[in-house]
Amino acid sequence: MMTVRQLERYWTHRQYERMFAALVNHRPEASFPFDLTESRSTPAAALGLIRLDELSQSNVPLYGRLVRAVLAAQNVNDGGWGDPVVTALCARALMCGRGNGASIDLALNYLADLQQAEGAWPAGPIRRLPADPAASAFILFQLGDNRAFREAVRFDDAVEWFDAHASSLDADARRWWDYARLRCQSRLARPGSTSFPGRALVGLS
Repeated sequence: MMTVRQLERYWTHRQYERMFAALVNHRPEASFPFDLTESRSTPAAALGLIRLDELSQSNVPLYGRLVRAVLAAQNVNDGGWGDPVVTALCARALMCGRGNGASIDLALNYLADLQQAEGAWPAGPIRRLPADPAASAFILFQLGDNRAFREAVRFDDAVEWFDAHASSLDADARRWWDYARLRCQSRLARPGSTSFPGRALVGLS
């Protein structure tokens, strides 16, 4: 099992590929074909935040360092992190510990703007690219149980897109949709409740 000390060692020595590989080991993300040509540190930092949150270790100094690294990599012009898949991963990471703030809002707006008319997302940061079932399912797997995401995008259209295209999905996309469907079927917070009342992330940039 990945420990905080191991994570800190990888991050301190800038061993981002090893950190990423260790973090996705035995996770569904291990099978996703990430494009890491532009940045290896950002997906590693995002996964590190998710793992620290799972370990209830959001109080360790490394957590703040990883948050700052993710925020620093966000594109100030469009709110994304290079492509919809990495943006979904980073948004989920920043939402750990009930995080909220302008950076998350920008990320969700980026995903909403990239969503195509029929409900799916392209694999790249250009809206007119063809819909990519695996990328769309990955986004829903990362964020489908999050109320802020559901309210920011056309969530029902996304789910209906998969229902309409179920018979034409290839094996990879079908596997990712199987993962995502469980998240998408999770119960929303009660009406009137505050989904993310915790600390704001704006001051950590």
